[in-house]
Amino acid sequence: METFETELKNKNRGYLRLIVWQKAMQLFELTHRIAFVDPRIDFKLRAQLADAAQSISANIAEGCARRSIKEYIRFLYIALGSAAEVFTRAIGLQSIAHITTAQFDEFNRLHYEVENRLLRLIERLEDKRDRGEWTTRIAETEEEDGDLLISLQHSLTPALQHSTPALQHSSRIHA
Repeated sequence: METFETELKNKNRGYLRLIVWQKAMQLFELTHRIAFVDPRIDFKLRAQLADAAQSISANIAEGCARRSIKEYIRFLYIALGSAAEVFTRAIGLQSIAHITTAQFDEFNRLHYEVENRLLRLIERLEDKRDRGEWTTRIAETEEEDGDLLISLQHSLTPALQHSTPALQHSSRIHA
């Protein structure tokens, strides 16, 4: 799986390599496409749906950047709450026929993957915390950063695609 990276790298951008973050970004893009395609959907509801979807990846990134295991896990739980919120809003839109069954099914599949990856990441980080295996400093080298490169099952889902010229894809695999 390709990872999503920029030409500009620093120690704080390690979350870009997390599969769960990339999938959460895909979910945001899908949610945005669904919410803003039908003008019948109330503007406030569209904004709330898109905000909840965007909050998932934002909280993964913020938690990762804090580097404290306690705060990282807390932000992952906030991301999980945002995932529940966006799912509830999507169910509501489908129930009033503002999104099609096909749109909901596509959303549901990707949402389920993000939700399960979040649950697994939380579980693994809680295990590291309980065993006292977390380093709170930012690693000096990528090889040192074992805390961030949590082993997740490889996904066959294509990597996040972006059209911004400053963003590039790397073929490095972090699974």
